[in-house]
Amino acid sequence: MSQIIPTITSGIAGPLGVLHLPRLWQKASLGAAGKLHSDYPAAGAGYDQMTLDALGIDRDIFLAFIKSEKPTYTQLEQWILDQRGGSLDVDTINAHNEAVVGYLHNDETRTRILSTVGIADTGAILDAINLNNLEDWHDFHAQEIA
Repeated sequence: MSQIIPTITSGIAGPLGVLHLPRLWQKASLGAAGKLHSDYPAAGAGYDQMTLDALGIDRDIFLAFIKSEKPTYTQLEQWILDQRGGSLDVDTINAHNEAVVGYLHNDETRTRILSTVGIADTGAILDAINLNNLEDWHDFHAQEIA
């Protein structure tokens, strides 16, 4: 069975405007299907938990829904709206999105990722979104292309 590296970035949102939610859906869906690469959690402690917390969704309930229903992305968003009484608080989502964009990896993680992908650590790339993208693309290339 294939082990798929997710390549949807945390810096993208679906129609509800929640950053990282499309990536969380992809990872959880791949995990439920037994196709997620073993280096990636279906729902981890970082951006995944930040997103679930912002939405007021319990991790276990979220993963159970993904596993049992295998929703499309838009079906997931509708389920979230249903769980939240039909709407999301705009200020909460904006605060979440700012936290996602503003999240920085520690120096050790940044240095490791940049070294792995062959970029000098000049301090130009600090944010976790771009660092994670670089790592995902590098790993994807190594697994699927090289």
